[in-house]
Amino acid sequence: MTDEKKPKKVSRQQVYTLLVEIGRKAGDGLPDKATGAALMCFASGIDEAEAVRETVAILKQAETAPLDVTGYGTLAEREAEGDEIDDEERALMMRALDENSVIIAQMTPFFD
Repeated sequence: MTDEKKPKKVSRQQVYTLLVEIGRKAGDGLPDKATGAALMCFASGIDEAEAVRETVAILKQAETAPLDVTGYGTLAEREAEGDEIDDEERALMMRALDENSVIIAQMTPFFD
């Protein structure tokens, strides 16, 4: 038996920025007169498709009605596009990666 430690498995997970539009559903927690909302989410996944699937599944479990998802890519992809990403946003992305989770960073209700 040797004292060699196994190398830590490198995670292939990345964090994706997703904008999810949701409609109304009973118990969704949106303001009374809202017609829906936009949710800015950070979601971990092997690829963007997995991040989208996990995000939609979690939002459905939370009794919301996801209608559409727009992907804005990974941190590196967003930086390459010239997006400015502040420290708070970076911290939420790291949390999503560390916890292998979906973080809702911002919710903007829609009103007619």
